[in-house]
Amino acid sequence: MTFGERLGLVRKRKKLSQADVGKLIGINGDAYGRYERNEVKPTIEMATKIANALKVSLDYLVGSTDLVLDTELLKRIEQVSKLTPKEKEHIYITIDALIRDFNAKKAYA
Repeated sequence: MTFGERLGLVRKRKKLSQADVGKLIGINGDAYGRYERNEVKPTIEMATKIANALKVSLDYLVGSTDLVLDTELLKRIEQVSKLTPKEKEHIYITIDALIRDFNAKKAYA
């Protein structure tokens, strides 16, 4: 999937128009639309603005990962990364238990 295709996908998931995103990043909707159509490539600064406006990682937009990390998840990951190894282990155990329980409930629903 191209940069432009990813832009369009995220924008549509967030129910935003091209004009809406353009306003968020300080350009008009037509100029933003050119990014979605892959007619032009944004500068790294503009790509960063777009990622921030859409609240997704730049890695996702450029295709380095297919994992859509929203900014709230990224903030939590940053907070966990600052913990001690022992504190991280407690967080991982808790997360693993919650995921296991969620998957079990989903399987039996």
